[in-house]
Amino acid sequence: MKIKELRKMDEKILESKITEIKKDLMKLNAQVATGTTPENPGRIRSLKKTIAKIYTLQNEKSKEVKSK
Repeated sequence: MKIKELRKMDEKILESKITEIKKDLMKLNAQVATGTTPENPGRIRSLKKTIAKIYTLQNEKSKEVKSK
């Protein structure tokens, strides 16, 4: 996901998105752990990056609230 798309989302939507992405990541990591190759190995990296982007946005928003 792009950062612009994530910035438009509400906090609750971002939280649900994180849980959804983490579930997908767990499934892919389980496939790797069992020795099967995932359908799209590059998806693991993109999911991790998306999670990091969401956490960064949440951190920025909390800093904005604290500064006001």
